[in-house]
Amino acid sequence: MSGRLRDVLARELAAIEVYADLLEGEATALSTGDFAGLPALAERKSELAREISVLGQERDTEQQALGFASGRTGADAACAAAGAQTLQAWHAVLESAALAHDRNHRNGVMIHTHLDFTRKTINFLQAGGQPLYGPDGSHKAGAGSGHSLARG
Repeated sequence: MSGRLRDVLARELAAIEVYADLLEGEATALSTGDFAGLPALAERKSELAREISVLGQERDTEQQALGFASGRTGADAACAAAGAQTLQAWHAVLESAALAHDRNHRNGVMIHTHLDFTRKTINFLQAGGQPLYGPDGSHKAGAGSGHSLARG
């Protein structure tokens, strides 16, 4: 009865753990400025999110087949009724999901911080619609005439 549910939980846990590890790699890339690898990480994250969603639906179907409601409440009840091993597997899924959620939130904050810094830098460089450097390489500060950087 509970063997299939435990199997789904084991696959769900494995996928979430890979996702959480991927988020840790993303955080490292963000904090070290290794932005070139981010598109591939984002694509892999999307793939894993889809896989985790499918596994969640599979778990819902299995718990409904056992006579329990879908969703978190049904999973809590189904896993408790299935025994200690299944309940332990469910708790591991919940803990791993919470870790992935926290890492994803942290990475979102890091991304928004980078974006905000970039936006402010662009605004500074475009202040007043004046280019920062002229065609001759002279630095233009505000409305001043500028001076050549080569001359100091």
